[in-house]
Amino acid sequence: MKDSKGWDGKLRVEPKATITNPEALEDPGYSDSDAPPVEEINADEDLLEDEDKDTEDIDLVHCRITSIPALRLERFHKVQNQISRIDFPSNVAASLLDLDLYDNLISHVKGLDDFRGLTSLDLSFNKIKHIKNISHLVGLTDLYFVQNKISRIEGVEGLTLLRNLELGANRIREIENLETLTSLEELWLGKNKITELKNLDALQNLRILSIQSNRLTCISGLSNLLNLEELYVSHNAITDLSGLESNSNLRVLDFSNNQVSKLEHLSALNKLEELWGSNNQLSSFEEVERELKDKENLKTVYFEGNPLQTRAPALYRNKVRLAIPQIMQIDATYLRVA
Repeated sequence: MKDSKGWDGKLRVEPKATITNPEALEDPGYSDSDAPPVEEINADEDLLEDEDKDTEDIDLVHCRITSIPALRLERFHKVQNQISRIDFPSNVAASLLDLDLYDNLISHVKGLDDFRGLTSLDLSFNKIKHIKNISHLVGLTDLYFVQNKISRIEGVEGLTLLRNLELGANRIREIENLETLTSLEELWLGKNKITELKNLDALQNLRILSIQSNRLTCISGLSNLLNLEELYVSHNAITDLSGLESNSNLRVLDFSNNQVSKLEHLSALNKLEELWGSNNQLSSFEEVERELKDKENLKTVYFEGNPLQTRAPALYRNKVRLAIPQIMQIDATYLRVA
C-alpha cells in the first residue's frame, strides 16, 4: 500500500560501492595490494577466547551457533540457537552436570550416551516427539521437555532420583509410567490434553502438581498424595471441588477458570494460604464464610469473575472481608500489611 506521495513504507538504500573484482568473494587466498587491511573473523570457538581457562559455567544465548566446540564445563547453556542435534565432543561428557539446550531445533534425543553425570537436562522448546535415550541418565534430578511435540510420558522409568519433571505444552493425553519416580516433588503437566488424574499413587513425595489448561472434569486420584502442598488445575472443565479430602497439607489451590458452582469440600484444608477461584460460577458469600473462615493461615483469595463479584461489584470486597476476617489480599488488592 502506498501513501499519497507514492511511498510504500519500504526503506531503499542507494548503492554505495561497486565490486570490480567479484573473484575476491569466492577465493579465500585472493590478495589485493591496493586494498585496505582487514581483520580476520575467527571461528565460533574464539567466542570463548576471553573466558578464564578454569570457567565452569557459560551461557551462549541467541548467538546463531550451529555446532558445539570442545569444552570442559559443569554447566552448559546454549539457548535460542540453531542446534539441530546433540553432538558434543567426548571430553565434555566427563564434567558436565547441567545441560540446557532450550529453544533450539532438536528433533531427536540422542548423543547423550556418555553424559552419565548429568543432574539437570533442559530440552524445552524444541521439536522432540518422543522421550527416549535418557534411561541411562540415572543421576538426573531435574528434567525439562516443555513445549515440544511429545504425546506420551515414557522413557523415564529408571530416573528414580528425579525431583522435578516438566512436560508442559505438549500433546500428552494420559498420565502414565511414573510409578518408579518416588522421589518426585514437582510435576508440571500444564497445557496438554489430559482428561483424568490417575497413576499418581506412588508419588508420595509430590509437593507441587500443575495440570492447568487440560481437559479435566473432576479432581480425583490424589488421595495418596498426602504431602501435596500446591495444586494448580485452572483452565479445565471441573464442576466441583470434591476429591481433596485427604490433602490436608495443601497451601495453594488454584481452580480458576473452571465451572465450579459451589464452594465446598474444603473443610480438611486447614493449612490453606492461597485460594484462586476466579472466573467460576460461585454465587454464595455464605459458602465462602462456611468453608474459609476457620482457615487461620488463609491470606489470599481470588473470586473476581464469579457471580458473587459481578452481581454487586461495589459491595464485593467488603462482603469478602466480613466472611474471611483474616484475609490480607482480595484478588490483586492488598488490604493491609502484615
